[in-house]
Amino acid sequence: MRPLDKNVLSQAATVARGLAIDAVHASQSGHLGLPLGCAEIGAVLYGALLRHSPEHPAWMNRDRFVLSAGHGSMFLYAWLHLAGYPDMTLEEVKRFRQLGSHTPGHPELTHAPSGVETTTGPLGQGIANAVGMALAAKMAEARFNTPEHRIFDHHVVCLAGDGCLQEGVALEAVEFAGHQQLDNLTLIYDANAVTLDAMAKVTQSADTAKHFEAIGWDVQTIDGHDMDQVQMAVTRARKAGSGKPQLIIAKTLIGKGIPEVEGTAKAHGEGGAKFGDAARKAMGLPAEHFYVSPEVRQFFDARKKELAAEHAAWLKTFEAWKKANPTLAEQLAVSRAYAHTVAKDTDKRTPDTKALFDVIPPFAADSKIATRKAGQDVLQPLAKADPLLIGGSADLYGSTLNYIGDLKARDDDFSPANRTGRNIPFGIREHAMCSVMNGIAAHGIFRPSGATFLVFADYCRPPIRLAALSHLPVLYVFTHDSVGVGEDGPTHQPVETVPGLRVIPNLDVIRPADPEETAGAFVAGLERTDGPTLLALTRQAVPLLDEVPVQTRREGVLKGGYILKKETAPLELILLSAGSEVQHALAAAKQLGAGTRVVSMPCFERFDRQPAAYQESVLPRSCRRRVSIEASVPSSWAKYVGLDGATIGIDRFGLSAPGATVMKELGMTAEHVVQVAKSLPKS
Repeated sequence: MRPLDKNVLSQAATVARGLAIDAVHASQSGHLGLPLGCAEIGAVLYGALLRHSPEHPAWMNRDRFVLSAGHGSMFLYAWLHLAGYPDMTLEEVKRFRQLGSHTPGHPELTHAPSGVETTTGPLGQGIANAVGMALAAKMAEARFNTPEHRIFDHHVVCLAGDGCLQEGVALEAVEFAGHQQLDNLTLIYDANAVTLDAMAKVTQSADTAKHFEAIGWDVQTIDGHDMDQVQMAVTRARKAGSGKPQLIIAKTLIGKGIPEVEGTAKAHGEGGAKFGDAARKAMGLPAEHFYVSPEVRQFFDARKKELAAEHAAWLKTFEAWKKANPTLAEQLAVSRAYAHTVAKDTDKRTPDTKALFDVIPPFAADSKIATRKAGQDVLQPLAKADPLLIGGSADLYGSTLNYIGDLKARDDDFSPANRTGRNIPFGIREHAMCSVMNGIAAHGIFRPSGATFLVFADYCRPPIRLAALSHLPVLYVFTHDSVGVGEDGPTHQPVETVPGLRVIPNLDVIRPADPEETAGAFVAGLERTDGPTLLALTRQAVPLLDEVPVQTRREGVLKGGYILKKETAPLELILLSAGSEVQHALAAAKQLGAGTRVVSMPCFERFDRQPAAYQESVLPRSCRRRVSIEASVPSSWAKYVGLDGATIGIDRFGLSAPGATVMKELGMTAEHVVQVAKSLPKS
């Protein structure tokens, strides 16, 4: 362990505090408590311990640092600037929280300067993201390292506070990490004994150390302002190899350096900034705002060169590995991380859509199966075609049917004994599952998918929203999508869930009507690289819509909406539907005359992205007599049916009875479609 240059690192900590004070004061908003209280931790991490390269920010084998307490974003921005990341200029620090800056109020992956690994802010999410990154790193080590060449051995460090550790998602995630023995993960707990409203003792009294020890973590407690202790603790954690993730409880003084507020809840936000000038003077900083001393600049310039040399040495190993392992190299080459790191390609990988369709055999014409079962059949060849696709389930593989491989054997679970396993058993931890998947996606090697019942999407909504905000290509396979669930009753019948998900920007929600549309849905999810896709699949069997060519149904999903049955006379009426209710629209059309068109709308978001000419060809404005039918709250259909049309949906919670009985009772029938269509005024 190399001795720290504590003189210059102490200066760096002071400079980082000054940058935080100046940025928060300039913007008249922000959070000073953590940036001031954790400055010594930042100095040791960025000045001595983290293996990263500002000159090669997408290095696949870099350590990942996650600021789970995202409100303390000036901690991250200050240290990224000092470390020398080219996108984090001093001008960007000065533009903290301003329109169009790289320094938003909370770290955002999509705004990110290089060095921001994930979007954080909603407390606890970053911890779960870090768990996902550590899991992905373990998987990459097992999948790609060889005895001759070790190309992956990076570490994940996460900084979190009391608020993060009070959140349920964090508790789910740390228990999962302990069970999975992710000893490449270090969680630094900023134990400053203060939350936003009050002293932490007002809301918590648990023994954090004993709790973490009980769930399989190693625990150290240190003075977070003693740089020697920080260095020793993080170094020990990194080298532990104990089969246990590492918790470092760092006792800190929130708002350190501003005596008027330090150690109190007032230090959490920007309240201390008004005392900033006096505090800066007391710290020994000059009157110049946003000051960085020449000594600190020189130190980090030298550190940047050291890290670039480490990257260069790794690259030599990597090139030798590629030459010796062409098959593995070919697998890795389709990852986003590889494209960004090696090929210097700023575009994310774009799968060959036709090739994906080609590996999926067509379903037999007499197939009548649930779309969740169709999903199982579709997933297997797709997983063979894409070895970086991994799956997960919240204790529901037997119901969601998304296991990659032999579901009965369950012989390819990811575990401490099988780090190459492609199926992650998350347990009954839906919230953590989706947050961990965000971490896996942000890590950049593997393509995560995960499953639960659709009704539990509400447990998952925060990470789904963050995946959409961060443009992460995550695939959700959510089954049991309507009142067709039946006997389990309204607690498990998601009538409001699909419309609620459709309003999340940048989330594609796909509800396929039959097995072939299900094939299209999976391909649509896998071809997408700029955001998440959610598949809503049925529990109950649905008929194969074999009157329509296979290619039409599959490729129609990619466009979001398409003509399933074209009128054979002048157009008078359009029936629109999605999912299991499409069959009722088709049946109704046969009774409503030759001027009736049926449009399948499996994905509103994809349809809305189509050129206006295509949208007009499917839903011509000249035909205002329109009826939609879907077994959910109907509000999201209004933009397609218009003021002259009608929606058939379910504006109440469901019922406990056989699924078909519930569907009929709540009006999900062809007869109801016919009745409503005939009630529309003739144009």
